[in-house]
Amino acid sequence: MIKASYKKYVLEFKNASGTSRGILKTKETWFIILEENGKIGIGETALFRGLSIDDVPNYEKKLEWVCSNIHLGLQKLVAEVFNFPSIQFGLEQAFLSLKSVNNFELFPSEFTKGNQAISINGLVWMGR
Repeated sequence: MIKASYKKYVLEFKNASGTSRGILKTKETWFIILEENGKIGIGETALFRGLSIDDVPNYEKKLEWVCSNIHLGLQKLVAEVFNFPSIQFGLEQAFLSLKSVNNFELFPSEFTKGNQAISINGLVWMGR
């Protein structure tokens, strides 16, 4: 049987960071922690206050509900958190982590082994 819990963590930025809607000095994030037969899976549910679509007053209550109803399984839970994309992502990540050989390496590849590069898009930060 899978057990679930979550833990809140607040990131304190070393430098204030500008966004299109203001300045961020901190960022809240939550980790969903799954446990089954001595194995742990971890998924991050992160939102940006004022920027994320799921920045709503009942966000943490929804996380609590998800953990209390983990027995419903990933597919049913994802359907229930449709309006909370960051929670959906965290759930998917936690279940992948739980089933992985290494719970911090969800998609083993030549890149994760350090043998191959990957192409990325650049991110332009609106800081000063």
